[in-house]
Amino acid sequence: MVEVFRNKNLATRFQILVEIADKGPFVQQRSVARQLKITPQAVSDYVAQLVTDGMLEIEGRSRYRLTGEAVNWIIKILRELDEYNTFILRAINNIAVCPAVAETDLQAGTRVTLKMKNGLLYASAGQDSQATGITVSSARQGEDIGITGIAGIVPLTVGSVSIIKIPGIDAGGSGKVDCNRLKVMLAGCSHVFALGTEAYVALTKTGTVFQYYGAVEGCIEASRSGLSPVVVCVAGETSGLITRLDDAGIDYRITDISGNQD
Repeated sequence: MVEVFRNKNLATRFQILVEIADKGPFVQQRSVARQLKITPQAVSDYVAQLVTDGMLEIEGRSRYRLTGEAVNWIIKILRELDEYNTFILRAINNIAVCPAVAETDLQAGTRVTLKMKNGLLYASAGQDSQATGITVSSARQGEDIGITGIAGIVPLTVGSVSIIKIPGIDAGGSGKVDCNRLKVMLAGCSHVFALGTEAYVALTKTGTVFQYYGAVEGCIEASRSGLSPVVVCVAGETSGLITRLDDAGIDYRITDISGNQD
């Protein structure tokens, strides 16, 4: 659940900080109160608490500035809201028509079994699953097909991310990576991502098929679809990736293969 949805206090703190960020540094508490439809006294109390908590700094009469801690908290909430928005859209789409891959030839109006395989939703004839649906069209095996009337929960185990850490250019970059070892580690991996130019070069040397753009979002999406992706990550990008994975509640493990490792 998104943090600001847990209680009204957090939601109001978030809104006040956003209002100050938008209208600051000079902002009247009465103006914030009108915008949020709460009393000026309530705004004053919240502002005082935000100052005490290190989220706001007062730089003069009606002059406020968000601290770095406040900015980081807002960004964290925005990420959670974005992820929750994606979850809601999927839920709503499932109520209407959800796309799936036909695992067998299917006719319109057929009750089918639904399951996740290789990160995709598959539909097949029969009802021997926790989740079923009804086809809205006909499709041959391997084609996409619309499913409606979904009942039950599609079994899904969230995957984990394997992070392979390599040195940045200041420490030798891809030249310090044992590419033969990297190639062996990636053997059989179907979803590989590169985070950082040095990672791009290292993976290119191994001849591995990988994705470069949107690596962080891609590995999170893959994990949520039940896959276990691998991210070859430059040392300087590792902490940011870990933060995103922690926020998304996705498990991970790190292996360092810089040239001076055994």
